[in-house]
Amino acid sequence: MKVILLEDVKALGKKGEIVNVNDGYARNFILPKKLGLEATSKNLNDLKLKKANEEKVAQEQLEEAQALGKKIEAGKLELSIKVGEGGRTFGSVSSKEIAIAVKEQMGYDIDKKKIQLKDAIKALGTHTVPVKLHAKVTAELKVIVTEA
Repeated sequence: MKVILLEDVKALGKKGEIVNVNDGYARNFILPKKLGLEATSKNLNDLKLKKANEEKVAQEQLEEAQALGKKIEAGKLELSIKVGEGGRTFGSVSSKEIAIAVKEQMGYDIDKKKIQLKDAIKALGTHTVPVKLHAKVTAELKVIVTEA
């Protein structure tokens, strides 16, 4: 019997796959536990439409991320930190502070986890910070750190 899997089943397949299983296994395990559906023409058509819709949504998300990435790369962010004698800085600029500043200065809501700082910024000047907006889109944000 051909079955469309609704969830990942160990040693059988992943969600959305069409697999061939024994009739008893399908009737006694897969179907009662709602792990899969019988692969009728209606269910196959529904699966096809669902996959097409998911691809369309994924493409829209990618396009939105690319557009936001271009806007972020075009802008710049200005932050200030305290500086003592000899140009020594007190404290640093973290990804959380950058996320808050992006919301205030640019108007974009970016999660601090998407800002990929290797280390906190502890020096004055211009720094480029990568921001991962999507699996395929990473924007470069220009951060200018000035003396407070």
